[in-house]
Amino acid sequence: MVHTIKHLTSVRPRRDRTAVAAGLAAVLAAGLVHASPAAASGTPAPYLPAPTGSRPVGTTSLYLKDTSRPDPWVPSVKARELMVSLWYPARSPGRHRAPYMTAKASELLLKDGGITDLPPDILSRTRTNAFTDARPAGRPRSLPLVVLSPGHSKPRTELTALAEELASRGYVVAAVDHTYENVATSFPDGRVTTCVTCEIDDKGPAWWAKLEKSRAADVSFVLDQLTGAHAKWKGAGLVDPSRIAMAGHSAGGAATVASLLADSRLRAGIDLDGSVETTLPEAGSSRPFLFLGKPATYTPGKGDSAASWERVWTRLNGWKRWLLLTGAAHTSFTDLGVLMDQLGLEDGADVPGTRALAVTRAYVTAFFDQHLRDRPQPLLDKPSADVPEVRFCAPEEETCA
Repeated sequence: MVHTIKHLTSVRPRRDRTAVAAGLAAVLAAGLVHASPAAASGTPAPYLPAPTGSRPVGTTSLYLKDTSRPDPWVPSVKARELMVSLWYPARSPGRHRAPYMTAKASELLLKDGGITDLPPDILSRTRTNAFTDARPAGRPRSLPLVVLSPGHSKPRTELTALAEELASRGYVVAAVDHTYENVATSFPDGRVTTCVTCEIDDKGPAWWAKLEKSRAADVSFVLDQLTGAHAKWKGAGLVDPSRIAMAGHSAGGAATVASLLADSRLRAGIDLDGSVETTLPEAGSSRPFLFLGKPATYTPGKGDSAASWERVWTRLNGWKRWLLLTGAAHTSFTDLGVLMDQLGLEDGADVPGTRALAVTRAYVTAFFDQHLRDRPQPLLDKPSADVPEVRFCAPEEETCA
């Protein structure tokens, strides 16, 4: 089935909202954000747009412990502990919609961003579209697997709407919380770890390279736990181990490059608006890769961040695309653009959060349909009249059309 985006809303001006100091992304990255009084009073619970696929979505969480290595950021912790959320096609909707995050995590995220005008649990009340522990659907070894990695200081939940979309279209999705790299990771025993890496002052190239490398190790361990002989998820037998790929936002996008380099099980990758420190070997990589970002940062030939993509691009020997979403902000490729719209917060984007999310879902799904399911996607071949905001770039010529 060729992916279509006819369901996307048409382009429209961004609605008027009370301006605030910064966006919800800064909440999760320890920036300063303030809600307007209007947003604070009687704030309704936010919600994620429904996925467009035909299948109901189930979800569950896994606690994983890698005893083969100490934690890279807290060496006194002798094993790397991870929380992973799974989304998958379900046989039928369940009775209980999955929570977006815990109330404690919501409180810590808002507190960290200096927000006192919103209910501390407001993010935990976000309405999702997946059902907790619904029975998985599919034949043995029939479902492709996509791993998602969030931005630095961000929780894995920032990619929930993308995960729900993929699961509604027949994918198993695993989003990884990289412990001590985000403001709040909640564990089943009640522990909540905070962002140790946020407190490191010198975040130079060596630091970013370490972050990408450690995330790649996390991803490989998660793949071991989902596809190995003693898989930790009861539905793991549905996963086709020959069809695995990865996508990430910001630092998670950079980690996708490192992960493809480190693990041959990953067949393809996507970087959503993330500068990359990892360098591909001179021999390059033939695996398909998609860059999708904002023009302000990733227009070819314009600045260090774009140069980081160019270094990777020149050593990608297979299928590749460099796409830019006009009007996007850094938050636009995650749930945060949608949630910020609903909470009356401003992120600097000129494209509405719902539109940006729909575009992101469309291109990400098309990429994985083409490269994990061998279904050609015209959407990826050239600019589309249905999505005039997306520009196709030719870095060698420093042009975008």
